[in-house]
Amino acid sequence: MQKNVSTVNSAAEILTLKSKIEEKDKEIAQLKQKLEHMNELLLNAQRARFGQSSEKREYVMPEGQEQIALFNEAEAEQNVKATEPSEETFVVAAHTRKQKRTIEELAKSLPVDEIIIELPEEQRECSTCGGQLKLIGKKFIRQEIHIIPQQIHLVKYYSSSYACETCEKNTGYAHIVTTVTAPPLLKHSLASPATVADVMTKKYVDGLPLARQEKIWKRCGVELSRATLANWIIQTSQSWLKPLYRRLKKHLLEQDVIHADETVVQVLKEPDKPATSESRMWVYASGKRELKPIRYFEYQPDRSGENARRFLKDFHGCLVTDGYSGYNKVDGVVRFGCWTHTQRKWREAMPKGATTATSKAAVGYDFCNKLFALERKLEKLDSATRKLARQVEAVPLLEAYWLWLDTLDAVSGSKLEDAAKYSRNQKEYLSAFLEHGNVDISNNLAENAIRPFVVGRKNWLFCDTVKGADSSAIVYSLVETAKANDIEPYNYLLYVLSMMPYIGMNPSNAELDQYMPWNPELRDILKRSRTRSVASTE
Repeated sequence: MQKNVSTVNSAAEILTLKSKIEEKDKEIAQLKQKLEHMNELLLNAQRARFGQSSEKREYVMPEGQEQIALFNEAEAEQNVKATEPSEETFVVAAHTRKQKRTIEELAKSLPVDEIIIELPEEQRECSTCGGQLKLIGKKFIRQEIHIIPQQIHLVKYYSSSYACETCEKNTGYAHIVTTVTAPPLLKHSLASPATVADVMTKKYVDGLPLARQEKIWKRCGVELSRATLANWIIQTSQSWLKPLYRRLKKHLLEQDVIHADETVVQVLKEPDKPATSESRMWVYASGKRELKPIRYFEYQPDRSGENARRFLKDFHGCLVTDGYSGYNKVDGVVRFGCWTHTQRKWREAMPKGATTATSKAAVGYDFCNKLFALERKLEKLDSATRKLARQVEAVPLLEAYWLWLDTLDAVSGSKLEDAAKYSRNQKEYLSAFLEHGNVDISNNLAENAIRPFVVGRKNWLFCDTVKGADSSAIVYSLVETAKANDIEPYNYLLYVLSMMPYIGMNPSNAELDQYMPWNPELRDILKRSRTRSVASTE
C-alpha cells in the first residue's frame, strides 16, 4: 500500500514538473520574441543613424546564389563577349564613374567678360627700330569664375509734372499732366518685388531662416529685423500670392491623378493649443503624366482625414497615398497604395546580411524589387500600352506575391508581422494600378514634393503664427510648382510680385491663368528677361 502512495506521488510530481517546464518554455519563447523585437528596433535605429538615407534599390541574393563557390568562380563568371571597362565606365566602390563635364558645360549659362592685357600707349614703340607696334592677335591664357557680392540700393521714385505753355498763354490756365509711378508692393514700406522675392527664395528654397538673413542684411549695412522680413512675407503672400494659390488648387482638382502626403509642423501661437503641440502640413501633387505639374501645400491644425476629405471633395480621379487610414474618408475617388512603403516595411524587418534563403522579409523585399524593375522597363510607354503590359507581366508577379504572403507565418509583434499585415490590409489599393496605366505604383512624387519643406523645417524649426504657417504653404506651393515646371523660383516670384499689383486685389481667372508656371507665354517672358539680364552684364 505504501508503494502505491509513493507511485501516485511520483506521478503528481511528474505532472507538476511538466507543467513548470511548459511554463518555462512559454516564458523562454516570449523572451526570445521580445529579444528578437528589441534587436529589430536596434537594427532600425542603427539604419536610421548610420545607414543610407536613399531608398535606391538594394540587391538581395535569390535563394541558391548567396555565395559563389570560390573554386569555380572563373568558369561560372566567364563571358567571352564581355567588353573591357573604359575610363568612363570603370566601376569603383559600388558606383559608376561618370564622364567628367567640361568647363564649357559647367559655365554655359554664365555671362562672359573678356580681359585683354594690352601694352600701354607709351610702350608701343619697337625697341629694335623705333617703329609703332600694331596689335596682331590675342592668346587665351586662362579663365576664372568671378562672383559679384550682393548689392543693395535704395531706389527713390519721383513723378514728373508737365504744363502746356500754349494753354497757359491763351487761357491763363495751364494744362498739367503728371506721370504715374508703378504701384507699390506694400504701402509705406521699403519692400520691393526683388527684395521680397530674394527673402522668400532664401527661406523656402534654400532653407535659410530669417534670423540668418537678418545677419546677412546687417553685414551689408542695413538694419532689418526678422520681424520686418516676416511681415514682408506674410503681407505679400496674403495680398498678392493668395489669389494665385487658390487658382492653383482649382487646376489641381481638375487633374486625373493626385498624390497626397502630410508631415509635422509646429505652430507656437495657435488658438486653443499649447506651443508644443503638432500641426500638419499637407501636400498634394499632380500625377507624373499630367500636363500641368502642380505642388500644393495646405496647413491644417491636425492630421484628421477630414482635412483630406474637405480638400478633395470636388476631385473624382485617382488618389495615390500611403497606408494612413484617414484617406478612407475621401469619397468619390479611386484609391491607390504605395509599393515604396510596402518595400520599406520589408526592409525594416530584414536582419543584417539577410538573403532570400535566410530571411522571409528578404523574399518580400525581392518581390518589390522585381516589381519596380518591371515598372522602370515600362516607364516610357503611353498609359494605355503600359496598362496592357502590366496585365501581361505584373499580374503573374503579384499573384505569386499574394500566394507567398498567405503562407507566411510571422511571430506576433515582430516587424515581419507588421510588414505582412501592411500588405494584407493594403491589398486592394496595392493592386489597383493594374487597371490604370496613368498611375504610378508608389507615392514617391508626394514624398519628394514635401521633402523641401522637411529640409527647411530642420533650419527654421517652427512657425510663429497660424497666418505665418498659411503664408509658408502659399509660398511653398508657388516655388515648388515653379520648380516642377523647370522655372527658376526667384525669377518666377520676382515677375509675379512685380505684375500682380497692376492687376489689383480681385483678378479674374483668365488674368490669374497668365501667371501659372506652365503657361508658355509666361515661360517665354521669363526666358527673354533672363537673356536680357545676361546680355546686359556682358
